[in-house]
Amino acid sequence: MSGRPWMNAELPVAERVELLLAEMTLEEKVGLFFHSMISTGENGQLSAGNAEFGLPSTAEYVEAKHLTHFNLLGRVNSAGEIARWHNRLQELAASTRLGIPVTVSTDPRHSFKENPGAAFAAGPFSQWPEPLGMAATRDADLVQRFGDIARQEYLAVGLRVALHPQIDLATEPRWARALQTFGEDADLTGRLGAAYIRGFQGDALGAASVATMTKHFPGGGPQQDGEDPHFAYGREQVYPGGAFEEHLRPFIAAFAAGTSQIMPYYGMPIGTEYEEVGFGFNRSVITGLLRERFGFDGVVCTDWGLISDSNILGDHHPARAWGAEHLSRHERVQKVLDAGVDQFGGEHCTDVLLDLVRAGAVTEERLDVSARRLLREKFVLGLFDQPFVDADAADDIVGSAAFRAAGDAAQRASITVLSAGPALPVAAGSRLYVEGIPAEIAARYGTVVDSPADADIAIVRLQAPFEQRSTVFENFFHAGPLDFTEDTLAHVREVAAAVPTVVDVFLDRPAILEPIVAVAAAVTANWGASASALLDVLTGTVPATGKLPFDVPRSMDAVIASRPDVAFDTADPLFRFGHGLSLNG
Repeated sequence: MSGRPWMNAELPVAERVELLLAEMTLEEKVGLFFHSMISTGENGQLSAGNAEFGLPSTAEYVEAKHLTHFNLLGRVNSAGEIARWHNRLQELAASTRLGIPVTVSTDPRHSFKENPGAAFAAGPFSQWPEPLGMAATRDADLVQRFGDIARQEYLAVGLRVALHPQIDLATEPRWARALQTFGEDADLTGRLGAAYIRGFQGDALGAASVATMTKHFPGGGPQQDGEDPHFAYGREQVYPGGAFEEHLRPFIAAFAAGTSQIMPYYGMPIGTEYEEVGFGFNRSVITGLLRERFGFDGVVCTDWGLISDSNILGDHHPARAWGAEHLSRHERVQKVLDAGVDQFGGEHCTDVLLDLVRAGAVTEERLDVSARRLLREKFVLGLFDQPFVDADAADDIVGSAAFRAAGDAAQRASITVLSAGPALPVAAGSRLYVEGIPAEIAARYGTVVDSPADADIAIVRLQAPFEQRSTVFENFFHAGPLDFTEDTLAHVREVAAAVPTVVDVFLDRPAILEPIVAVAAAVTANWGASASALLDVLTGTVPATGKLPFDVPRSMDAVIASRPDVAFDTADPLFRFGHGLSLNG
């Protein structure tokens, strides 16, 4: 330890940070500033690179570029495989000159839907409703319990930073990112977001915590035409209702809960007092608002890919440098640091930052400001003291029967009955015609038949509509009009004409449901629920308790006429926030 005095766990964290910082070369400091994507190799080995996302080998990342922060990309077959990979990664980090441990982060991993830019299907982890579904439960204790269970599962495999919660307000009904929010109400979002943070971090950040990178400051959601700023056509955030401050309210609750990190969004504010440049480049927002007004001194990491163009799943995508497209990569890096940000998400262009420091455009003193924050969190999380996990125990902890049961109960609690008649609850022993439900699961609740004409009741599961876009990556972000196609509506009408029909919609965006409500015997909404969870609610085995986390608009005309920044602004909505029927009278 005499050669590495910062490894002495008895010293105060602040002293350990200064001891290590004093020994770091410029190249080692610069490596701290990049939080890049990484994938596992086969069977928990280290990766030789990832061509789909243009990622270098793990050895190049750690030994040549000195990176120590990574975002784990993609699904992995088992918890043990992640844990073994993590330990190999930490062994590589320990072999470097200073032995700085790696911090591994992840997007949500307890989901039903797969989006490599937002969340991953659960795989070996317990499976829960998406955050919109958690909002439908209205239960802050449930959300904190989720956070605590996810914390234990993450810790078991070495994941120490959660790139969530997402506490944006879903005020533009067409926005593709609504699914990972808690809806459009600022009070509910603040309450549940704080519970989520407490579940992951505990009352204070420590060795048993997973740090939360709460996003997307100062609030995504008010997107022009509902388009997402992952893409150039969605770069503008607009505030025709003057509601910029409303979108800050959930972050005030997150600061009070102690969130360790903050991620700004890609969007650029239009027509406000702030510079019209993406929030990650925006000094008036990062320093003026986040650092000075709110006093936030934790880590600020940009959203992914602000500096460099990238190839994603076979398609070229430009850097998300909105308002700074004309700047060179060197100028973009400098502008991000001048804004007050600490880390570049999804980037590994260490050469660019090294050039800037050597040219005198960025001082080493400026690097030290952020380096202290980044190192401090590693020490507080206990990574220097115990970087490894028990890989043999990981499979028993992750996705345990108790954790899966809690997730299953949350799925049932989130299902929301929007309209219902005498068809619900479904009588025991009914003849069932089903679409989107495996026949073997439906058979536990009744007799499955092949035709609506032979059924007592039909149950049809649908995905809320979205528009097909031109690239693979875009189509993970469900965007565009909210109307169902005429083919889908005609099919629902055909089934409903033959037999009383329940239509369950995966409502990742608030679809135009009126044509379906008009013909269906009942309509329900889910935000990630298994077939058995849905059937338990429809048969009355468990009570229907879900409440809408947003308004459901009556028409696309109402959506287009609404103000993107203002909650509950569509005229005469079909169903209002908080609506949800019970089935027990």
